[in-house]
Amino acid sequence: MPLAHLRGIVGDDAEDVASDAWLEIARDLGRFKGDGAGFRGWTATIVRHRALDHLRRLRVRPRSAALEQDVLDLPGAYSTHDQALETLSTERAMELVRGLPRDQAEAVLLRVVVGLDGPAAARVLGKRPGAVRTAAHRGLKRLARQLGVEGVTDDGRRTLGDSK
Repeated sequence: MPLAHLRGIVGDDAEDVASDAWLEIARDLGRFKGDGAGFRGWTATIVRHRALDHLRRLRVRPRSAALEQDVLDLPGAYSTHDQALETLSTERAMELVRGLPRDQAEAVLLRVVVGLDGPAAARVLGKRPGAVRTAAHRGLKRLARQLGVEGVTDDGRRTLGDSK
C-alpha cells in the first residue's frame, strides 16, 4: 500500500497509520483467502479503516503543537536533490488531491495511486463500482482543470510511477 494513498487521507501521520495497518494485516494474514488483486483490496480496506479511525481520534483529541515542532526539528533521513524534487512533486500532487471532495479524493487515490480496479475500489469504499468510477473521473477532471490540462481520458489503468 503506497504511503501516498495514506498521505492523501491523513497527511503527515501516514507512516504511523501504515504501521498500525501492517500490524493488523500481519496478524490476520492467516485468515485471508484470495488472489493478488484480492490481497491488494483487502489491505487497502484495512489501511482505509485505520486511517478513518486515526482521523476520528484526532477530532476527539487534537494533537499538541509542541510535539509537531519537535518532529519538524528532527533531521530528515534523505537529503539528496532527487529526493527533494520527488517529495515536492508528490506533496503537491497530494495537496491537490486533498482539495477534492472526499469521495473523489478517495476514488482517485485508490484507482490511480494504489492501482485498484473499479470493483476492488468499490469494495474498499463500500460503494458501487459505477459510483467509484464516476467519482474518480470527476476528481481527475477537476484536477486537470486546476492544472490547466484540456482533457482527461481513461485509456487504461495506470498507477503513479508508471512511465507509460
